[in-house]
Amino acid sequence: MSDAYYVAMSAQVTMEAQLEAIANNIANVNTAGYRASGVRFETALAEVGDQQVAYSSLGDVYVIRQQGQMGYTGNSLDVAVDGQGWFALQTPGGIAYTRDGRFHMTDLGDLQSVNGYPVLDVGDSPVTLDPSAGPVEISESGAVSQGGKQVSSIGVFLVPADAKLTRYDNSAVIPDKPAEPAEDPTTNSVRQGYVEGSNVNPILEMTRMIEASRAFEQATAALDQADQMSRDAVQTLSPV
Repeated sequence: MSDAYYVAMSAQVTMEAQLEAIANNIANVNTAGYRASGVRFETALAEVGDQQVAYSSLGDVYVIRQQGQMGYTGNSLDVAVDGQGWFALQTPGGIAYTRDGRFHMTDLGDLQSVNGYPVLDVGDSPVTLDPSAGPVEISESGAVSQGGKQVSSIGVFLVPADAKLTRYDNSAVIPDKPAEPAEDPTTNSVRQGYVEGSNVNPILEMTRMIEASRAFEQATAALDQADQMSRDAVQTLSPV
């Protein structure tokens, strides 16, 4: 098989990974706290005789951390982080971090995410409220008060910039490096009564989808051309 096959096939695999990421982004454009996926590509060089041939890598999918737009809901248990911080949830897969702050209180006073995972404080303990203690007030630092008294605190955490993030449900991620509590509420403040939307730019994603689709079609055409050239060569060189 000629080098043209491998180059075109590597390009197809690359574009397939990008199209999958784009499709997932578009599907979650209205998902609260969702972080879009991006794909990094690298070029691999191989020696073929006295020439170098460039191949596309499979692509490294990563999570784009840019903040999404906040929307006011007026719900006292809806919260959003203005900054790069994350809320922590206790899940069956371990502690996960999310930007989706649509919380609710159970009959027992447990503060939970929309999927029923306990919300954690800065010490990784579940946040517990008093269902009979009246309205909930949440400060910019995450302190939770009822009846004028602080009863708990919602933890805000910073995930290392170089951590690899594995997606979990509830728009959450699980990093491969430990997150640390955010110490400065002025740069990572909690806003009560707000929910952060997805950071997906639908117009940009549609543009990327068109570009990736065209690139995939070009790679397919290159494969067809290489195949036809091989057929022609076989017919030319084969004995009559």
